[in-house]
Amino acid sequence: MNFQQLNYIVAVAEHQNFTRAAAACDVAQSTLSKEIQRLEQEYDVIIFDRTRTPIVPTLKGLDLLQK
Repeated sequence: MNFQQLNYIVAVAEHQNFTRAAAACDVAQSTLSKEIQRLEQEYDVIIFDRTRTPIVPTLKGLDLLQK
């Protein structure tokens, strides 16, 4: 995990929306989504609950954000 990926996670948590988080990070929404999905696959954990609106972190996602 690198600093940019952590920045993406924090942005999604703050904005509760992938599109707004991507705009805040000055990247395409698809790039931001792919990076977060890559992390989720690498660490075998779901960081955000995408079934809800607004998007919220899972318990594991909250734990990551606190660290």
